[in-house]
Amino acid sequence: MNVRLHGLVAATHTPFHTDASLAPEVVPLQAAHLAAHGVGTAFITGSTGESHSLTRAERLTIYQAWAEAGPAHRLRVVAHVGSNCLEDSKAFTAAAADHGFHAVAALAPSYFKPRSLDSLVDWCAAIAAAAPRLPFYYYDIPSMTNVRFDMAEFLTKAGACIPNLAGIKFTNDDLSAYSQCLEMDGRHFDIPWGIDEKLIDALGVGALGAVGSTYNFAAPLYQELIACFHRGDLKAARDLQRQSIALVDTLAAVGYFGAAKALMDWLGVPVGPARRPLDNPTPAQLASLRAQLEAFQWFGSSWPGAVATHQKVSPEPCLVG
Repeated sequence: MNVRLHGLVAATHTPFHTDASLAPEVVPLQAAHLAAHGVGTAFITGSTGESHSLTRAERLTIYQAWAEAGPAHRLRVVAHVGSNCLEDSKAFTAAAADHGFHAVAALAPSYFKPRSLDSLVDWCAAIAAAAPRLPFYYYDIPSMTNVRFDMAEFLTKAGACIPNLAGIKFTNDDLSAYSQCLEMDGRHFDIPWGIDEKLIDALGVGALGAVGSTYNFAAPLYQELIACFHRGDLKAARDLQRQSIALVDTLAAVGYFGAAKALMDWLGVPVGPARRPLDNPTPAQLASLRAQLEAFQWFGSSWPGAVATHQKVSPEPCLVG
């Protein structure tokens, strides 16, 4: 249970061909790209990975691809195993253990929802028990699941009955609750932050790790933000966070998921389109988007006009100074 999701953790895209069929052959390119930009951990088949748009067989195929590509590029791999079907979640968890992944995480079911915290804890306990030696994280993202419970109380109850509970992937903008979870039991639990646009706020209350989609393509920006924060240059850190917000807003204006995947294509990692019902930008929107992004200097050497000094990053950055 000593796995800690510290530093930047990239929530990776699931790669598709142009016809939206699975493209597992792209996973080694994703892994190489992350390693080249100083990201040491991949969080696969989560929200960014469009997990609920994948079949069971497709998710297992992506697990297999990352089981090979992760170690080849010295990346830790965390698999999201959540599903609306408990038996599927248990099967994904067992597969993650068989592949030697470092941890698993699970969303709450979002169609038939747990009506009480005890029901949620029971659900998580059943998933975690499918691989009792593998660290388990609850993935709290109420904006998507509409499942909302007190996470400090969750840690108390789940910690008493889930021996391999590692912590919470906290994609919830309640900073007070986040701070409370961080400090519980002498910081016993690992609570990686999950909202890229508010990373500086999480750093302010003691975050040590962060999981996010923009770390796929803008990790150097966040590494610099973290460095500025810890050396006390808050003005520079705030400016970098504003750049992060502007980047997200620019992508979201034409449909975040499809736009982010198009951006990865431009960076030499062809992860393809987003699957329906998500939208993809039109050709005109893509042309406009690329023109807007030409001035953004944090994408690395594969992007025209990139600032070379931003490429020198440590193999696995940490959020502590």
